Amino acid sequence: MSDFLVIGSGIAGLSFALETARFGKVTLVTKKQNTESNTNYAQGGIAVVVSDEDSFERHIADTLQAGAGLSKRPAVQAMVREGPQRIENLAAWGVEFSYYWKDNKKVLALGREGGHSRDRIVHKADHTGQEVEQSLAKRCAEHPNIVIEEHSTAVDLIVKEEHARKRCCGAWVLTQPGELKPILAKVTLLATGGCGQVYLHTTNPSIATGDGVAMAWRASAKIANLEFMQFHPTALYPSTTGGEAQAFLISEAVRGFGGVLRRLDGYAFMTDYHPLGDLAPRDIVARTIDREMKSRGEDYVFLDITGRQPEETRERFPNIHRVCLRYNIDFTRQWIPVVPAAHYMCGGVVTDLFGRTNIDGLYAVGEVACVGVHGANRLASNSLLEAVVFAHRAAESAVKQVNEIPKLPKTVELLNGSVGDSNEEEWVLAASDRFQIRKLMWDYVGIVRSTLRLERALRRVTLIRKEVEDLYRRTKLTVGLVELRNIALVAALIIRSALQRRESRGLHWTTDYPACDEAKPARDTVIWNRK
Repeated sequence: MSDFLVIGSGIAGLSFALETARFGKVTLVTKKQNTESNTNYAQGGIAVVVSDEDSFERHIADTLQAGAGLSKRPAVQAMVREGPQRIENLAAWGVEFSYYWKDNKKVLALGREGGHSRDRIVHKADHTGQEVEQSLAKRCAEHPNIVIEEHSTAVDLIVKEEHARKRCCGAWVLTQPGELKPILAKVTLLATGGCGQVYLHTTNPSIATGDGVAMAWRASAKIANLEFMQFHPTALYPSTTGGEAQAFLISEAVRGFGGVLRRLDGYAFMTDYHPLGDLAPRDIVARTIDREMKSRGEDYVFLDITGRQPEETRERFPNIHRVCLRYNIDFTRQWIPVVPAAHYMCGGVVTDLFGRTNIDGLYAVGEVACVGVHGANRLASNSLLEAVVFAHRAAESAVKQVNEIPKLPKTVELLNGSVGDSNEEEWVLAASDRFQIRKLMWDYVGIVRSTLRLERALRRVTLIRKEVEDLYRRTKLTVGLVELRNIALVAALIIRSALQRRESRGLHWTTDYPACDEAKPARDTVIWNRK
C-alpha cells in the first residue's frame, strides 16, 4: 500500500516520483529495468527557451503552428514558460547537458530541429534521453521513500464507485515470477509512454505496447486524438540492421546540423515540397519521403551529412556514429539509408493542466497523456519538456489531494483475467496475432490512409481481438498475453479515431478527405468507454 503509485519509468514517472517522495511513500512499477523507456531513446534533446535570441512567444508560435490548429494555447503556454525552471530542476538532479565556453562563461549548447525558428534544443550530445533517464533513475533508486518494482507489468487499474463517480485505488500488477498482486495507492500516475509496438516498424522499445491507454480505456477514462501517430522521418533502413523490429532513430538534429535528404539518384528533393526544405515539420517530411519511395518504387532514401567536417559530426553525434559503424556505414563520408517509422503517440488519456483525468485519483503524464500541447503533430523535442513540466504540475496537485483521500479499501475484487494453463500451440497463435496486428497497422493505418483501408483494418483487428480476449480468459496470464491484449485494443482505438476524422490534418492524412476542414472549428476526437 502506497500514497503514490507510478506506472512507468520514463522522465514523467521518475520526475513525478522524485517530487512526491518528499511527501509520502511511492511505489514505481516498471516493466523491465528502470532505465528502459521511450525517454531512454530520445536523441535530440529538450526544446526550451534559454537564449536571449529566443523568446517564449516564438516557441509558443512554433508549437501552435506544428499542432495544425489542435494545440491548446493554455497548455502550450504553461509548458513553454515553465520550461527553464524544469531544466534547472533536471540539472539539480544530476542531469548533465552539453555546454561551451563564451566570454569565460559556461553556456548551454543549443541545437535546432525541424519546425523551430530558433536554436533552442538543450541536449547531451545525441543521447539526451539516456542521460536524463539514468540520472533520474539513480536518484529514485537512492531515495528512501521510493520502492521500485522492476520486471513488473501493470495489468489493469483498480477502480471503485464512489457517489456516482469512479475512483482509482491502484493497479493489479504481474510480477516476473508470475504472481498477480494488487498494489493499492491513494494516487495512481500513468506514465507508461506510447504504443509504437502497435506498428511493424517503430523506433520505440519492445515495452511500448500502449498499456496505459488500454488500461485507462477499460477503466472508463476519456481518450483523445489517437489518430495522430507521428512517424519519425528518418530511422535506419531495417534491412541495414537485419530487419530488427525496433528501428534505430537517426535524430532530427542531424538535419538541423545540415543533413540533406536525397533520393537514390542523389537528388535533394525536400525543397520541392516545403519552403523550409529538410527542416520542414516531421509530418511533412515523413509524408514526402513516403511519396518519393512509392512513386519511384524504392525502399528507402538517403540522409547526407557529409557536407560537415567529420570531426564536428562525430563530436555532435557520437552514438549515431557508433551505431552506423556497427552496420558498416561511416556517415562522415557515406549517406545513411533511412525510412519513416512509428515514433510518437500525440493523443492519449485526456487530462487537465495538472495531469488529472476524469477518474478521481488517476493522473496521466507524458506520451500516454493528451493534455493539449501537441495537437495534430508534435514539434520536435517538445516531448521531454512536456513530460517534465506536467509531471511537476501533477505532483503539486497529487500532493494536495493525497491528504484528502479517505482510507483505501482493505480488499479488492479478483481481477477478471486468465488463471488457466498454457500450451505451445496457443502461444504460436498468440505470436501470429501480434505480428498480424502490427502488419495490418503498418499497411493500412500508416502515413497515408483511406476509408477503405481503415475499414478493412478495423474488420480484421476486431476478429483478432475476439481471439485474443478468448485466449486471455482461458490461458495462463503472462506479460506477452497482457501486451497482446493491449496492442489489439489500442490498434482498434486508433482505427476508430481515424475513421471519425473526415479531413486531413497534421499527422492524419487520408486520400478520401485530402483537405483540412477549415469550415468547421478544429475539434478533438474524444472516445469514451462509458460502462
